[in-house]
Amino acid sequence: MLTEAEVRNALPGEKPRKIFDGGGLYLEVAPNGSRWWRLKYRIDGVEKRLSLGVYPDITLKRARERRQEARRLIAEGIDPSAQRKAEKAAVQDTFEALAREYFDVKREAMAEKTFSKRQQRFEKFAFPKLGSRPIAKITAPEFLAMLKAVEARGANETAHRLRSESGQVFRYAIATGRAERDITADLRGALAPVRVTHHAAIIEPERIGELLRAIDNYRGHPVTEAALKLAPLLFVRPSELRLAEWADVRLEGADPEYRIPAARMKMREQHVVPLSRQAVAILRGIHGYSGDTKYVFPSVRTFARPISDNTINASLRRLGYTREQMTGHGFRTIASTCLNELGYPPDIIELQLAHAERNDVRAAYNRASRLTERRRMMQEWADYLDKLRAAAATSLRPST
Repeated sequence: MLTEAEVRNALPGEKPRKIFDGGGLYLEVAPNGSRWWRLKYRIDGVEKRLSLGVYPDITLKRARERRQEARRLIAEGIDPSAQRKAEKAAVQDTFEALAREYFDVKREAMAEKTFSKRQQRFEKFAFPKLGSRPIAKITAPEFLAMLKAVEARGANETAHRLRSESGQVFRYAIATGRAERDITADLRGALAPVRVTHHAAIIEPERIGELLRAIDNYRGHPVTEAALKLAPLLFVRPSELRLAEWADVRLEGADPEYRIPAARMKMREQHVVPLSRQAVAILRGIHGYSGDTKYVFPSVRTFARPISDNTINASLRRLGYTREQMTGHGFRTIASTCLNELGYPPDIIELQLAHAERNDVRAAYNRASRLTERRRMMQEWADYLDKLRAAAATSLRPST
């Protein structure tokens, strides 16, 4: 049995020295003077070594306590070295670490804005509560407590998104051997249902005509004017409009079009937007201002960036439309509602809106074979908007 004095006064030699205390515990004194507590033990007939810490951080008394803890595990048939590795791996495989690893794997498949919003949700709500917890040890009740806290803030939709997106993280952890089950599956139905809210939009033909006239009378920066006039003609998502690049726009030839690269599309597939004569005229007009730059709609402050994602909405507010009346995304609702009422095939409308097609074979067929119908619809849509604009102008003329 060693004494504290013997441990304290142990001198180094030319080679590592082992000073035994009993029960497999010994002090290893390195040539540089460092002193390590180690335990020699056998399990399943194999001799192994386990580090118990450095002296004097770990005293003789504490080293003996650690020896006893290890020997209790050995008596139960548990390898203390293997258990330590498992515990260290569990600490490394935290919910935050796995989530960030999964995000990195999926980043290329997500639009930058989608990726950023998802990351912000986790950093604001999930990581502070559960980020440091080993993912394999998180329970359904504690995960639900985190979601309920989000729900209590009035962010019901965010809570649902976190449950769904966290389920993807858990399933990734299962696939990579860091968890055994997806506990978020137990939470289906545990949150209040999401109240569906649609993007505000004007859908009455007479009022659409009034909106178009108001847009025609808008006076602001040329880029903003052009973007606002194109929004109802193209009815793409606001980000797909503001991020438009001249390299993706073809104005010449019989079939002018705006080809949106897959990287900028929500569904990560290239999308073709046929350009009507009216759209081509607007784009040619703005080409004299921004044609030598990357973006069709560059920022007022610098040509190196596009207009902000709030430009269209801010312009609508200047025209007197509240966010409860009309939004930039609402131009898609206008087109969808009116085109359906005008009798256009729903498949053609959905294709032009770039909504997801669940059947891959049908999706490939549609993309390849229905562009001609979409070109015709887009021109007829632009002509229809002209009629609404003209009708609104007639109704505003004073009677004689």
